[in-house]
Amino acid sequence: VQLQASGGGLVQAGDSLRLSCAASGFTFSDYGMGWFRQATGKEREFVAAVTWSGGSTYYSDSAKGRFTISRDNARNTAYLQMNSLKPEDTATYYCAADFVCVLATMGTYGVDYWGKGTQVTVSS
Repeated sequence: VQLQASGGGLVQAGDSLRLSCAASGFTFSDYGMGWFRQATGKEREFVAAVTWSGGSTYYSDSAKGRFTISRDNARNTAYLQMNSLKPEDTATYYCAADFVCVLATMGTYGVDYWGKGTQVTVSS
């Protein structure tokens, strides 16, 4: 199983980034997908999740209205579009897979597979 996150970088406040998570080694369309982030010195926190079909999405309060999670089952890839970025969005972002689509309620405890992170740094 492999989840490869990419798309992070250094941007200014107000800019946008799109993160991608390419999956392999499991049946992608059977799993919910999510994004978490971890800032230096803080716990890893839930950001967004999407169900296996893409039909339902869930967001943290900090992500709601600015971030959009999506997936392309034909490409085995999940995305996180981040707009209006703020310095407090600075963190390492991790994608995750979850067979029962409980990431929004279970957080890190619901994760079956983790990807390696991609760093997002937002300067003021």
